[in-house]
Amino acid sequence: MAGNNASEIRVAGTGRVLVAAVGAAAPTAFSANPAADWGAAWTDLGYTTTDGVTFAKKDKLDPVETWQAISPARFVYSDRDLTLKFAMLQFNEDTLPFFIGGSKSDVKPVGAGTAGIYSLDIPDGPTFDERALGLEFTDGKDITYRFVIPRGQVTSADDVKLARKSAASLGVTFTALSQGATAPLATFLMKDPAYSAV
Repeated sequence: MAGNNASEIRVAGTGRVLVAAVGAAAPTAFSANPAADWGAAWTDLGYTTTDGVTFAKKDKLDPVETWQAISPARFVYSDRDLTLKFAMLQFNEDTLPFFIGGSKSDVKPVGAGTAGIYSLDIPDGPTFDERALGLEFTDGKDITYRFVIPRGQVTSADDVKLARKSAASLGVTFTALSQGATAPLATFLMKDPAYSAV
């Protein structure tokens, strides 16, 4: 609905970030139990910093210049970057490999007689670690938004600061990858009465 409407202002009061195998189905049900909606294929990455998630969509347009005009005659889309940036606060078999680039199976127990000791090797070169990523946030009890990237990967990792007065965090930038010309790069799913006019 056009015009001023305070009921359509959204505040992401709380939310979460989940990962799954590439192409995992996005949940379309919005029940009283969101964990059941996402299903066993999705893993919740747990606590994130109070900065939440930064969503960025950047399109690059190249101008078509002509001899007859100073201004461009048109633009040609040459690039689209769709990213989510967030910092995880928990260190475990799901978050650390996601930050480094790898899977849960890369975390291995160290040999016999060393119970409770685990290792995660960092490879000499980068590895392709494609995942599906889901973002969910709520604004009160009646509004829920979900954003799903079916295919993407971590393209940037922040520095990890280890200090006495603050929690260490694993900050990443996750970038969407194309699934082909006819498939969406990402999808919004909304439980929100603001769209009832559709």
